[in-house]
Amino acid sequence: MTRSQLFRAMLLAMLAWATMPLAMSQQVWVQQVPLLDKPFAEHKIVLQLSDGDAKKQALVLSVANNLLKFYDPDKVAIEVVTFGPGIDLLLAANDRRKQVESLIAQGVRFDICLNTVDTVERETGKRPDFIPAATPVQVGVGQILFLAENGYTVVRP
Repeated sequence: MTRSQLFRAMLLAMLAWATMPLAMSQQVWVQQVPLLDKPFAEHKIVLQLSDGDAKKQALVLSVANNLLKFYDPDKVAIEVVTFGPGIDLLLAANDRRKQVESLIAQGVRFDICLNTVDTVERETGKRPDFIPAATPVQVGVGQILFLAENGYTVVRP
């Protein structure tokens, strides 16, 4: 191997190594951290929604709303994590969109599982259109676990 071939091989190896974090960072950026805009939250709750039943959706929204009323909105951090059929709540065409957006405006965060979104796209050939204010997370269950490990109480209404 000549000196110039060796130099080219090293340059290509360094370029490949340097671009690896960029390729991997997209996955890292998707998984969110707990709510940082509620530094004085005394209570941290994650609501799990994993089924598409309209009554369950209404219940989750009601629980989030009741928590905001019971505690000062600045004293409670609420995150709703949707996965599986539960992502239906965050679809743009959902009848409860205005309720979801109202809760988001009050500081509730709604996460949508991208694994589920990808599965729906694979099965139907079309990516579901979800509410832009929804926070994408790569793994919904992983997000619940992450939040639980960071002091959130998991509630499955």
